[in-house]
Amino acid sequence: MRHLWLALAALLAGSLVASPASALDVDLQGFLQGNYAVGLGPANPNGESAKWAEERLQARFDGAGQAGRLFLKADAAYDHTRDQTEVELREGFLDHGAGRWDLRLGRQILTWGLGDLLFINDVFPKDYEAFFAGRPLEYLKTGVDAAKAGLYPDFASFEIVAIPFFTPDHLPDPERFHMPGPGAWIEERPTDGRDTELALRAYRDLAGFDVSLYAFSGFFRRPALRASTMAPGSTPALFYPRLAVYGASAQGRALEGVLSLEAGYYDSRQDRDGADPFVPNDETRFLVGYQRQLWEDGVLGLQYYGERMHDFGRYQETLPPGFPGARRLRDLASVRFTQLFRHQTLRLSFLAFYGLAERDYLVNPEVRYHVSDRIWAAAGAMIFGGQDWSQFGSLDRDDHVYLQMRYELVMLP
Repeated sequence: MRHLWLALAALLAGSLVASPASALDVDLQGFLQGNYAVGLGPANPNGESAKWAEERLQARFDGAGQAGRLFLKADAAYDHTRDQTEVELREGFLDHGAGRWDLRLGRQILTWGLGDLLFINDVFPKDYEAFFAGRPLEYLKTGVDAAKAGLYPDFASFEIVAIPFFTPDHLPDPERFHMPGPGAWIEERPTDGRDTELALRAYRDLAGFDVSLYAFSGFFRRPALRASTMAPGSTPALFYPRLAVYGASAQGRALEGVLSLEAGYYDSRQDRDGADPFVPNDETRFLVGYQRQLWEDGVLGLQYYGERMHDFGRYQETLPPGFPGARRLRDLASVRFTQLFRHQTLRLSFLAFYGLAERDYLVNPEVRYHVSDRIWAAAGAMIFGGQDWSQFGSLDRDDHVYLQMRYELVMLP
């Protein structure tokens, strides 16, 4: 399978390289960045006080010719908390299009859905450690090796995505964050050749609203405990259950703002009767969002989000004594307010999530200042609270402040 993907990539790359040099449009940019986060509470489980401390160099190459487009984005960073260097290809893809279709092949960032940091039909991998550590928001999304085809007939548009190699979400490292968990475990990932995931999105304008339908066949990106490995004295195994998602969304102008509606049915294919308490049951997820500009350069966004578990009675019957149980309805609300000053060079923002069911919260105030077109700096805080087993309450000992500084590089043209 990997050889087939490499052959397709080589074919498209060869077509681009064969373009006449005079027809190539090349752009080379990047940045130097410092990113530091220091805890406000007890030391990390590894004894360090810094959640994050790194210097990072990113280079971006964008070349377009008659045959298509080649885009590369690569990072090199030095992590002071681990005393190690990291090199990562974040994106590297080829674009080719003709008439009513196009194709993107390679490592790419995939984003669907309407939520502001709340995801229903955006089933693609994410780096939650990056978000919770106060890194720039672009690092929340993880690049995946995929093929994405776009089809554009008159009546609607379609995106078809194939991801041949499973990629899980990146969760907070238990050495940096005080995460509850089983301690030592064995991780079982879907095997190569049987882990291809498929996703489809169809969209068009209806009565002034952007309407989309979604379908996905793949895996949960957060692991579940395998019940057969829970015997005393054995090492627990974590695996990624099969998942299918069917959803819809609509977004358009209403009530002097922008209204967003989204829903999805999560079909837990390895626990459809809800008999395994360690595998997520089927769920219906839904979101209502509203954004409005209150005054010049001042924008308010509100969201209500919920996850309703199916077969809840069966889940309660099978949950072992002493284990913290999930709620039938887990819902939360969020507010984001952003105000720009000084000709939009100074940005103050406030983001907060509050769990209505679990009474937990996350508060993220931030100030960002653009010194020039190439230099900006941001400072903020991540404040968590709530019950120990709730989503944000489990990070209650990981409050921290962070600082980001970036210098943009323009190397070509």
